[in-house]
Amino acid sequence: MIVLMTGFATVTTLVLNACQSAATLATTQAPNAALKEEPLSGTIVISGAFALYPIMTRWAEEFQKIHPDVQFDISAGGAGKGMTDALAGAVDIGMVSRSVKAEEEAQGAYAVAVTKDAVFPVVNANNPVLADLLAKGITQETLIKIYITGEITTWGQVIDKPEVTDEIHVFTRSDAAGAPEMWAKFLGDKQQEDLLGLGVNADPGLLEAVLKDPLGIGYNNLGYAFDLASGNPVNGVVIAPIDLNQDGLADDSERIETMPEAIEAVATGKYPSPPARPLNVVTKEKPTGLVQTFIQWILSDGQAFVGEAGYVQLTAEQLAESIEKVK
Repeated sequence: MIVLMTGFATVTTLVLNACQSAATLATTQAPNAALKEEPLSGTIVISGAFALYPIMTRWAEEFQKIHPDVQFDISAGGAGKGMTDALAGAVDIGMVSRSVKAEEEAQGAYAVAVTKDAVFPVVNANNPVLADLLAKGITQETLIKIYITGEITTWGQVIDKPEVTDEIHVFTRSDAAGAPEMWAKFLGDKQQEDLLGLGVNADPGLLEAVLKDPLGIGYNNLGYAFDLASGNPVNGVVIAPIDLNQDGLADDSERIETMPEAIEAVATGKYPSPPARPLNVVTKEKPTGLVQTFIQWILSDGQAFVGEAGYVQLTAEQLAESIEKVK
């Protein structure tokens, strides 16, 4: 059974007991022997980034088909929660959608990249200047003036039409997360705390805020900005093109209209990094036992599910580095 939780509640005593069971198993089973000789069993408790949550649940489901006695308890609460839980020993794996800080490594954080993702600017499909936005795009400088300095406050200023006075309603994340950190780094190497806007909890919450507001602008991870079934942006929102070459036009390479286009842009580097970035699993010290076996499977057979789940595969060099880290 896979237990999926999207709330933000404190990990319960039952979860802690499950962690202890997994930890005990980790010290007694060698991963390669477990895969080949002994049936795996135990519970793996995971929390953290919304960016990793959809693919992590898929990985858990597929792994459980092979090892039905392995159970998963997975919750999404933001990268900050994943890191805090991992360092506290409250979970076996923290999902962290940003780079790991030196002070976190000093506390025992052991990060392994497992896939790639990116953050995209989203606007409401009923935005009053949508046609101009799609034709011209939004420059990085304009986004800085919206999200960092607050100099641009109307949609008319964005498209160089001062007669348009509709106010921009800026939304950002209120929870400590990888997406706002990557968005802030893209906007002048800033921090999440530097972002202006009305704070909204979680990736789905930020998307919902923009969906409800024709004047809204926000940012979402790839797997939330796009509908997995259709490959199109979630109905009601549009991916705002970023005018990266600042020529005043949204070129073909700058317009991202489907999930396959987004994946290709991130994979080839056409879309900048940040806000593209690797996604990490984090353990307290180097993983062992059942947890190690699961992460090794993610980096081997589990990679087959990355593309169809709307994620970007690591480069061959990045994947080799991750595999080496888990040995």
